[in-house]
Amino acid sequence: MKTKAILAVIAAALFLTACGSKKQEGITHAHNGDLQVITASASILPSFLEGQSEDIRLVYEAAGKAKELLQWIPCYCGCGESAGHKSNLNCFIHKVNEDGSVVWDDHGTRCGVCLQIAAASIKMKAEGKSEKEIRAHIDDAYKEGYAAPTNTPMPA
Repeated sequence: MKTKAILAVIAAALFLTACGSKKQEGITHAHNGDLQVITASASILPSFLEGQSEDIRLVYEAAGKAKELLQWIPCYCGCGESAGHKSNLNCFIHKVNEDGSVVWDDHGTRCGVCLQIAAASIKMKAEGKSEKEIRAHIDDAYKEGYAAPTNTPMPA
């Protein structure tokens, strides 16, 4: 219930819109089993979101718009070790290519911790919090009872 409320705030704050079906440029499997899909830009969501809940699709859409924030936010689900992730951003986006195309990662579709961290971070940014404040909050909230964080640098 709390996650749905957070996602509703994100949707309102970021004026998220539904994504039309657009051609997918490529689909690959990462060595850890995660599915990766390339789209022309962050505004085109990956095909692996078809059939996922609206909440998951909203977080992916918001993550695509919050790349600059999520690169500074660690993930506490264990994906740093298991998937080589460097930040919470990698749970949703593996990388952005020089041409602006995006390699999406489906890890976040299977991980509540990833989704919660991204949703909370994006919500706090919409409320005017700085990257350092958001990072401090996430680090404090997940310091006990979760896996070791990704090796994410601190925001400047």
